[in-house]
Amino acid sequence: MQSKVVPAQQALEAFHDGMTIMISGFTNVGAPNRFIMKLIEQGIKDIHLISNDAGNDHTDGIGTLVCRRRVSTLIASHIGLNPEAGRQMSAGELAVTLVPQGTLAERIRCGGAGLGGVLTPTGVGTVVAEGKQVIEVNGRRYLLELPLRAQIAIVHAARADTAGNLVYHRCGRNFNPMMAMAADLVIAEAEEVVEVGQLDPDEIMTPGVCVDMVVKERE
Repeated sequence: MQSKVVPAQQALEAFHDGMTIMISGFTNVGAPNRFIMKLIEQGIKDIHLISNDAGNDHTDGIGTLVCRRRVSTLIASHIGLNPEAGRQMSAGELAVTLVPQGTLAERIRCGGAGLGGVLTPTGVGTVVAEGKQVIEVNGRRYLLELPLRAQIAIVHAARADTAGNLVYHRCGRNFNPMMAMAADLVIAEAEEVVEVGQLDPDEIMTPGVCVDMVVKERE
């Protein structure tokens, strides 16, 4: 079996300006921060970003990506931990779509599962519902939230094997498993890389079939 472990530079060759990219994590937890910094050094810009949040200003990868104006549109559940993201949004420099966190997770899951969308009562009768289809089921009104997919997803794993099987550490799991299924190309940054057979099959959370490249966190 050919190894999916590649140098970071090889993985970076897949990126270009204007791409739709998913980046995992919940602020700093479970985020591929080292690879994001390499992406910033590459000079990529005009990113259409899908992530849980806008990071923590210059203290992490996503935050730095936003602060250096590499992101043109952002779909996230909140941006409050990054004042620069709020400033850019207010100034019309960053187009932000805020999505309730559970709805965001389900839209990504739908994108990975090939579903046409998810029905949720969250946001019915609020500004969240503007421009969306409302469907009534058994007397209750739901919003039809459409699936989300990306050209590339960057995820972070505690451990990976050379076949791309991934293990996440505790709450570092967050958006990683669903994003790893919702993109045309999936790159996993791993803290530790082992040979096939060294991961307990019961601990594997993302199978290698979903992962295209594995990059070591510290090269």
